[in-house]
Amino acid sequence: MIYGNVNNEFFEQQAAVLPKPLCEALHYLKEKDLVNCEAGNTNIEIGGVPMILQIMDLKTSPREEHDPEIHRKYIDLQLFVSGGPEVAGFFIDQGEETVREDLLGTPRDILFYENRPETAKKEGCVVMEPGAYAIYFPWDVHIPGQCSADGPKDYRKIVLKVPVDACV
Repeated sequence: MIYGNVNNEFFEQQAAVLPKPLCEALHYLKEKDLVNCEAGNTNIEIGGVPMILQIMDLKTSPREEHDPEIHRKYIDLQLFVSGGPEVAGFFIDQGEETVREDLLGTPRDILFYENRPETAKKEGCVVMEPGAYAIYFPWDVHIPGQCSADGPKDYRKIVLKVPVDACV
């Protein structure tokens, strides 16, 4: 997992060390006015690489309401745009979790693990505020959408799904 902020003074250096499709995708998200776009999913192409752009208006909720998830075909590049904050949990997939729902073979490319209390004990977390981004690779289990101690909040997040194959 990689975490940063598009408004950070080191943004250009952070982006430069990423594979070219991720670097271009991150610049695309930084430069586009996505705050005022309509929510929904769109297929786009950045630098010749087909990607899926998801603009989502959501509400945070307590950790116990979120199942850990992974993707295998896509790298999730998530940009927090407004509202919140959102607490995003993460841990490394070591094959120890129990699958609740496997949709990896569908266009959604997602697998949900059972939400177990012992899993929550090994999670790290980051606080997503406007400008923050997180990049989740196929081995990064993530648990987005959690509320902070301030309780549930509305927020807007952009997810750009970048094909893993384009980055290796």
